[in-house]
Amino acid sequence: MKKMRYGEATVTVVDPRSYMTYQPFLPETAAGNISPRHVVVPLRRVLPKAEVLTGRVTTIDQDRKVATIAPLVGEAYELPFDYLVIALGAVSRTFPIPGLAEQGIGMKGVEEAIGLRNHVLEQLDKADSTTDEEIRRKALTFVFIGGGFAGAETIGEVEDLARDAAKYYKTVSREDMRFILVDAADKILPEVGPKLGQYGKEHLEGRGVEIYLSTSMDSCVDGHVVLKNGLEVDSNTIVWTAGVKPNPVLARYGLPLGPRGHVDTAPTLQVQGTDYIWAAGDNAQVPDIAARKAGVENAWCPPNAQHALRQAKVLGDNVISGMRGFPQKEYAHSNKGAVAGLGLHKGVAMIVMGKMKIKLKGRLAWYMHRGYHGLAMPTWNRKIRVFADWTLGMFLKREVVALGALESPREEFYEAAKPAPVAAKPAAEKTENEKAKAS
Repeated sequence: MKKMRYGEATVTVVDPRSYMTYQPFLPETAAGNISPRHVVVPLRRVLPKAEVLTGRVTTIDQDRKVATIAPLVGEAYELPFDYLVIALGAVSRTFPIPGLAEQGIGMKGVEEAIGLRNHVLEQLDKADSTTDEEIRRKALTFVFIGGGFAGAETIGEVEDLARDAAKYYKTVSREDMRFILVDAADKILPEVGPKLGQYGKEHLEGRGVEIYLSTSMDSCVDGHVVLKNGLEVDSNTIVWTAGVKPNPVLARYGLPLGPRGHVDTAPTLQVQGTDYIWAAGDNAQVPDIAARKAGVENAWCPPNAQHALRQAKVLGDNVISGMRGFPQKEYAHSNKGAVAGLGLHKGVAMIVMGKMKIKLKGRLAWYMHRGYHGLAMPTWNRKIRVFADWTLGMFLKREVVALGALESPREEFYEAAKPAPVAAKPAAEKTENEKAKAS
């Protein structure tokens, strides 16, 4: 919008949430290192000149150039458009595993990160409040499915949180807890390469995390986890981070889709076969020009923040160019590497500088992780708040308060406000009339 002339166009943003979440910070949010409000960017605040509609786009009529909007309340209505941008992101990739829908906890939104933090701390409260060994064992067993960035970072941060929190419990220690990481692949953290991935595995194992590779979860009904390798454990905490998939609603829009459900785009981020629709981010299948020039056939940009943030800038320029009849620019970005945090002062990083790859691990890699994502965080307002959280964390102890009531804040008021039950009268106090009826 900054590059548009006054009155040149009206920009309308439709989203079921009134904020954007910076997902790479969700593990640190779950661990309490960053305030949840600081990892989200309020749309109406950063887009004061745009129309922000809180709702969902259910269908798109390309012939009439009309989108159907389902608002939070009220009837659906049609919204005409001249140019359209598809940026729905991705959702958790799940499988029909018995018990997963009822027991699993995802890590795609800030609500899930807050919920996971409260849930983990509540398990420590449960274990501390009972002498039943079976209940304690189930409460203190934490299972994470998926060993990519999301899974490895989340288990590293949550293990840190639980280790710190256990210091305040007299009957719970880190030795009482069991952390399990499961992945169907033969390695974890594939994004940083085999050597750093192996380091990450050995590091987590050194902290007491059990890692099972080349296996998967068969079921988790009522918290009874059954792995394909034969391992069975009972757990109240099953965190699912086994990859993502494009938003399934894309199938209803009539757009050309790739084999995995992504919107098929040209290098200019224009949807194939159109000149007025663009797509970017996790829901788009964008050719990776840099990788293809390097000899990698059929390379596509991976769904990560590094590409999404850069694609957004090119997409914005191309939409304006399309409005003004100028040529489109192709998106090309060489991989700059990857960084991952595994808890406070622990991480891995691979920095790509031309043909040279610099591999870092430990505290230095952790600094790289925080530095990169801290600067990539949208808006200076949020950058400052995140760095302030980190600075305070250097001098103050981690907060280990579980706010479980956030999930049902009205429950206590409801219990206080509902009518009290009428007590039954003792037999001796029955009236003569009641006695007569009884006879």
